[in-house]
Order: sequence, then C-alpha cells, then structure tokens
Amino acid sequence: MLHFSKMHSLGNDFMVIDGVSESAKFNTEQVALWGDRQRGIGFDQLLVVAPPSDPDCDFDYLIFNADGSEAEQCGNGTRCVTDFVRRRGLTQQSELRWRSKGGITRTAIEDSGLIETWMPEPQFDHQSIPFCAANEAEPEVLKTALGTFQVLPVSMGNPHAVVFVDDVINLDVAGIGQALSNHSAFPERANVGFCQVINDGFIRLRVFERGAAETQACGSGACAAVAAGRHSQRLSNRVKVSLPGGKLRVEWPNAQGPMKLVGDSTFVYQGQL
Repeated sequence: MLHFSKMHSLGNDFMVIDGVSESAKFNTEQVALWGDRQRGIGFDQLLVVAPPSDPDCDFDYLIFNADGSEAEQCGNGTRCVTDFVRRRGLTQQSELRWRSKGGITRTAIEDSGLIETWMPEPQFDHQSIPFCAANEAEPEVLKTALGTFQVLPVSMGNPHAVVFVDDVINLDVAGIGQALSNHSAFPERANVGFCQVINDGFIRLRVFERGAAETQACGSGACAAVAAGRHSQRLSNRVKVSLPGGKLRVEWPNAQGPMKLVGDSTFVYQGQL
C-alpha cells in the first residue's frame, strides 16, 4: 500500500509521496497511469520526498512529469514538499534545504504562511541548459512548422526557453509550446514560457511544461522569465508574475546569485493506492 497527498500551488498540482518513512517503489508506466486525469489521480508532477544524500541538506526530492519522465527542478513543488514534510511530522523546521537533480534549493515559511524558495542561480551558457546554437547568452531564432520564434534559453536547474510576446492571452500555447519544447536545439526538451511584459515590475506568463503540456503555474518558469527579462533589461529586481492559476513574486536583487520565489501551497486530500 502506498500513501500519498494531493497538493497544488496556484493550480500547478502534485501527487506527493513520503519516501522517508515508507517504501516508495514504482516504475515509469505507473507514474504515467497515476498522472492520467481521466483514468488515474491526475497531476502535473509526482514529487517524492527522500532521505538526504547530502549531509548539508534536510531532504532529497525527486520529480516526475505526468508522462513518467523525470525532471530536475520544480519551483512550485518546493513549496508543496515543504508544507508536506511539516504536515507529515517529518520535521518541525521552518527553514529547509533540498537537493534535487537540478541542484540545491532553500525554503522558508514566512509569518504570512507564504513559502519562499531560493532557486539556483540562472545559467545562460548553452552547455548548462543544454541548448545547441551558435551565440552564447543571446536570443536565438528557431524555425518550427508553426512559424519562426525568438527564444532566450536559460537554465533554472532545468531547461527553459523564454519567448517575449505582445499578447499572451490570444496565443496558441499548446501548439507553439509543443513545437519549441521538442525542437532539436533542446536535446533534453524544454519548458517554454510565453512572457508579456506589462511594465518593469509586472508580467503575464503562460508556460508549456515538457512532459505535462500547459500548466496553471510554473515556479521555475516564472524565475526563468524574470531572469530573461533582467538579462535583456526589460525588468526590475522585484517582479509580480501573473499566471493562469494566480500570482507569484520573484526577486533577483543583483541579477546574480540565487533567485527568491514566493507563493503558497494548498493541501487537497490524502489517499492510498
């Protein structure tokens, strides 16, 4: 028997498993079945809390997309696992360090109940993303069957492509996102963020996540969009990001070092398989 919690942040929803006090064994096919919204539990990502592999961290966490593929990082997920381990009694600490395949993140619970995450420093060099193109740290033009698009590749521990648009509401996010996510320039696929800059402190964002299609919100995608906006001198050091599921706050004071991401976590229900 496997116990789990269903959680979400701004509608970006997760199945969360305690791999510290319980044995959590499963395969890719099972993850895809559980992620099916018609025949399973339904989620954007499966998050597994695990014992720390690094003595300087409190927990490891593993991330699997709804199609069963493994991901390196999940910004919104960091807040939900922080909430989860407190609810499960696995810790009473309000500040935690997490290790995933995308690096180390630090989370802290604010007095307001919101949770802040310090995400790894954005990387623009193409090898880190990875991205296959000629010019380092410059917007690139990618051709697809749906048209030609300028993207700014960035890594938040996982690969992102940021596309600045004039109107994010009336946009074929599903079609264009799928085409860019699976473009040959991204050998490990990419999360594609479509960003409309309203002013230097406010953006609208929609994100097509690899392995999950468009989601209601994406924390690492919000950070990637702000990093790209700062890099291209479009945004200030504190930005409100409006996503279909709600709003996040992103801060990057010196345009270097870790980024601060602030949002909520919502517990939905507990279940067992």
